[in-house]
Amino acid sequence: MSPTTPTTPTTPGPTARPPLVARPRPAAAPLPATPAVRRAPATTPVAAPVPATRPRIQGDWFLLPAPRPEAAVRLFCFPHAGGDATAFTPLARALAPAAEVWALRPPARGGRSRDPMPADFAALTAEVAREIAPHLAPGRRAAFYGQSFGALLAYEVARALPADRRPELVVVAGAPSPAEWTERESKDLDAAELLRLTGLEELVSADPELVELALGGIRTDLAVSATYRHHPHPPLTSALYALAGAEDPMLATTDLSGWAAHTRGAFDQLVLPGGHLLATVDRPGPVDLLTSLLSGRAAADPTSSTATASTATASTASTATASATATEEQPSW
Repeated sequence: MSPTTPTTPTTPGPTARPPLVARPRPAAAPLPATPAVRRAPATTPVAAPVPATRPRIQGDWFLLPAPRPEAAVRLFCFPHAGGDATAFTPLARALAPAAEVWALRPPARGGRSRDPMPADFAALTAEVAREIAPHLAPGRRAAFYGQSFGALLAYEVARALPADRRPELVVVAGAPSPAEWTERESKDLDAAELLRLTGLEELVSADPELVELALGGIRTDLAVSATYRHHPHPPLTSALYALAGAEDPMLATTDLSGWAAHTRGAFDQLVLPGGHLLATVDRPGPVDLLTSLLSGRAAADPTSSTATASTATASTASTATASATATEEQPSW
C-alpha cells in the first residue's frame, strides 16, 4: 500500500463580505414651526391718560369745563340767579386756549343740592372770596366775568379779596351798578317770570322736574339778592367793563355808566346783541370781546367782531378820556 501524504485539514476562511456601499441618507423631516409665544395679559390694565380738556371739579366750588392749565389767564365765571357752573361750558370751550374758565358752583343746586346757601349776600360774598383766594396767587393773571346776579357777586368778591389777589379785569353783564341794585328790584321778581325773561324756560319746559329745580334755584338766589346792601367804599383798581344785551327785557336801561364810579382802572360799557343772559348752556356769549380783553389787545375801546356788531351807548364817549388815562397806567388792558 503506497503511503499516502497526509493532508492537513483546511479550516474554511471567513466568508467574503460584499463591499460596503454608502446608502443615501433619507432627507430629514422638517422641524415643526415654533409656536408664537403668547404673553399673558397684565393683571392690572394701564389706564389711558386723562385728556386735558375733560371737565373736572375743583373742590366744592369750581367746575373747569375745559381745563387748560397752560393758559395765561384764569377767567372765573359767576352764574345768574338760579344758574349753575354748566352755563359756562360753551364759553369755556370757545375761549380755549386763551383762557381757562373756572365756573362757580353755587350751593343749593346741581351737584351741590344738599349744600345750604349762606344766609345772606354778605355771607355768600365772604365764603366765595375765601374759597377763590387760594387760586389767585400773586403774579398769576386772573379775570372775573359775571352776569345778572353773578355780576354783582363777581364785583363784591373782587372787592372783598386782598389787594394782591384781586383780578386784573372784571366784566359785568346784564346788571345795574351796585348803587342802583335795590332791595325792591330783587323782591318784586317772581321766579317763574325770571325764568321766562332770561330765555331759559324753553330749555327746561319739556321736563317738569327740571322746571321745578330751576325755579328752586332762582328762589334761593332771589332771597339772597334781596339782602344786598351797597356801602360806599374805595373803588377797585381793576379794569371794569359793563355789558348789556340790546334785547334785555330786565334792564330798565342799557346805560350802565353807573359802574364807572366803582373803579379807578379802565372802564367802558358796551351794548351787545342778545338778551338778559349772554352766556348760557347753548350760547357761548361774548367770546370775541373776552378773547380780546384777556389777550391784552383791548383797552378803552375794545374792538372785535362781537363789539363791532354792537352799539356803544352814548355815555361811553364821556368816559373815554378817563378810560384812556387809566389804560396808560394799566397797559395790559
